[in-house]
Amino acid sequence: MKQYLLSIYQPDGEPPPPEVLEPIMRDLDALNEEMRAEGAWVFAAGLHPASTATVLRARGDDVLITDGPFAEGKEHLGGFTIVRAPDLDAALVWGRKLARVLTLPVEVRPLYGED
Repeated sequence: MKQYLLSIYQPDGEPPPPEVLEPIMRDLDALNEEMRAEGAWVFAAGLHPASTATVLRARGDDVLITDGPFAEGKEHLGGFTIVRAPDLDAALVWGRKLARVLTLPVEVRPLYGED
């Protein structure tokens, strides 16, 4: 079975207030449990804000180190889930559910080397 990365994009700025965030997190916990029960869940994690990122760029024989995300934007990678699915259509089902729960954009992408 293939593995797919479900990337979660969130807007820059402060997180929503607790009264908005708490129900989302409850629904996310329920979705993660559903994925586990179906044997689809592999791993998930949230990320610290984009401002904590360090970017490494190879330049000739040197590697440049800069603070912050690779590209400037109004959204950043806020977390991810890796799922097992027989094909892209099945992975998209989980991606749709995750997008609905989080009310954020989710990108679905297959991982290399997974059959």
